[in-house]
Amino acid sequence: MQLADQGALDATDPRLKGKNLSIGIVQARFNADITNALAQACRSELLALGVAEKNITLVQVPGALEVPLALQGLAENLKYDALIALGCIIRGETYHFELVANESGAGVSRIALDYKVPIANAILTTENLEQAVARQTDKGRDAARVAVEMANLLESLS
Repeated sequence: MQLADQGALDATDPRLKGKNLSIGIVQARFNADITNALAQACRSELLALGVAEKNITLVQVPGALEVPLALQGLAENLKYDALIALGCIIRGETYHFELVANESGAGVSRIALDYKVPIANAILTTENLEQAVARQTDKGRDAARVAVEMANLLESLS
């Protein structure tokens, strides 16, 4: 067992019960092959956890920098129990990678805190395409699980 897997919840754990949850997903289109795979894995896992298809909203934006603004728009609706950010930033030869990675991550965190809505951040930041491909399915599934677990946690705290 890898260290990262320790503490993972079994799909039968009540904290992963998605029934009656409403989940919003914002997907960046940049690096579309990767983000489409992230979205497909995420949606499949949400359905497997019991989230109804009608309770999953997917919106697309041009790139990772636009994700926080779309998350804010969804959060303002007050109808989502959790949100998910999907994107892929692959390091290039310029400082642009750091700018996009840092600013998108900070924006996602700010929206979560400002609106008190859990956001699973699955905006991949990788050194190359191969790393992104290797992570696309697992991170999509992980994002679904994080969103459901955190939605249930916040509900239990209120």
